[in-house]
Amino acid sequence: MNCSVCGNRIHAGRAIYKCTCGSFTHTQCWSKHLIMEHQPQYVLGTVTLDGAFVPQEIEATPEQTPEEIEQE
Repeated sequence: MNCSVCGNRIHAGRAIYKCTCGSFTHTQCWSKHLIMEHQPQYVLGTVTLDGAFVPQEIEATPEQTPEEIEQE
């Protein structure tokens, strides 16, 4: 069996994720799978010292990765 993200072999006895869509991924590939396949809606922002979330004015679209948004 191979990882659905990187394509490398999944070795027996190692920790893996099985997604509800049926794909298996390495633990280090899990976040890439979520972004690439499921494209969740999200808002970038910061957290203040008292724990309040402050969204940025730039809204993220599912097609943009966090790295692309930071470059803008």
